[in-house]
Amino acid sequence: MDLLLNVCILKSNLFKHRGYIVPMSYIELGYVPKDSDLLVMFKVEPPTGRDLRYSADKIAEESSIGTWTELKTLLPEIWNTLRARVYEIDERNGIVKIAYPLELFEIENMPAILASVAGNVFGMKSVENLRILDMKFPEDLISAYPGPQYGVEGLRDITGVYDRPFLGTIIKPKIGLPSEMHAKVAYEAWVGGLDIVKDDENLASQDFNPFEERLALTLEMRDRAQEETGEKKIYLVNITSPYNEMIRRAELVEEMGNEFVMIDVVIAGFSALQSFRREGFKLAIHAHRAMHAAITRNPKHGINMRTLAKIYRILGVDNLHIGTAVGKMEGSKGEVKDICEEIQMKKVPQREDRFEQIWGHVKPVVAVASGGLHPGLVPAVVDILGNNIVIQAGGGVHGHPDGTRKGAIAMRQALEAKMQGIPLKEYAKEHEELKKALEKFSH
Repeated sequence: MDLLLNVCILKSNLFKHRGYIVPMSYIELGYVPKDSDLLVMFKVEPPTGRDLRYSADKIAEESSIGTWTELKTLLPEIWNTLRARVYEIDERNGIVKIAYPLELFEIENMPAILASVAGNVFGMKSVENLRILDMKFPEDLISAYPGPQYGVEGLRDITGVYDRPFLGTIIKPKIGLPSEMHAKVAYEAWVGGLDIVKDDENLASQDFNPFEERLALTLEMRDRAQEETGEKKIYLVNITSPYNEMIRRAELVEEMGNEFVMIDVVIAGFSALQSFRREGFKLAIHAHRAMHAAITRNPKHGINMRTLAKIYRILGVDNLHIGTAVGKMEGSKGEVKDICEEIQMKKVPQREDRFEQIWGHVKPVVAVASGGLHPGLVPAVVDILGNNIVIQAGGGVHGHPDGTRKGAIAMRQALEAKMQGIPLKEYAKEHEELKKALEKFSH
């Protein structure tokens, strides 16, 4: 009955123009999405005086083949093949689901895909607020992308760490240290027991810390720390810069024997990331999400982080910052867990607020918890996110009363306690570094 009603509505919204049947509505509630369709779930707030159907129709129109007026050039074959279809409207929750035929897109062009489904629609007067809650990528699209080169298993193989989360730090202060001091701080963190040291998001190649010098000195300290500890150490050097320079820096990183680069993926852009992944480097990509909150934070407008995380997984990052739920950065426990599931599961089950997503050949991504962490928060982060994560503390390491090395030791002790099922306060009775960290940070 619903299907018949919608067919009647669709027919009533057509008119003849110079021999063509020109459509007036993109709402087709009886439509069953094809396996090849790209699906988008929108949270929609219509403008004053308009209803959800009106806004839904305008979103589908603008994000596929239509515009604000009837078109003499909109041929029936275009309408039949390429139009988006609003196939579900949830009036109570303001949710609209739209199916896009894959023929609408250049499949191996993520920037162009996003220009359609997440482009002009956010600026239209026909919506008061608009937020993308999820996108479902069909197998025909996913199979065209390489995904992560290494992912979770690859990082474990590189480091030889298989039975616990990874521990990392960010050099602090985030900017200002000369190259030699930067390298020495990294060394202290590594010999204290951390696996990973990374640059912060705004450390590039400033005069006080030039890229080439920093890379050479820090890798020298990495090699020394590996020799002294017998453990593999990782340096995440930030190569974010104009694309040609980013490639030059990546070539230098690879020539000098480092395995990882860091890219500020939101700032660098989808095009740069997609292109970089296809350059043929053997480098793993650590994806920092700086500036994401400009897109993700407003709960009424923009794109949520889970959707961005799916895109970055497709494009091929190996590590991705996802938040902590317990540190200084915004993001609830549920939101952060959802992102972690989306980048690590092979099949994400359907829920009221998300699509089922099957990931096929795409490898799981290492989730990076970073932002206001310290040893006292290690158990909570592991409980929330599991083992396939990097627990990354900047101030929580370098702010230790006895300095960076002791701060790193305290982080390692906190993780040892968690993995052994021992409460931190009990473990701290015989571990002075952890005791001092808890006294400073856990209040």
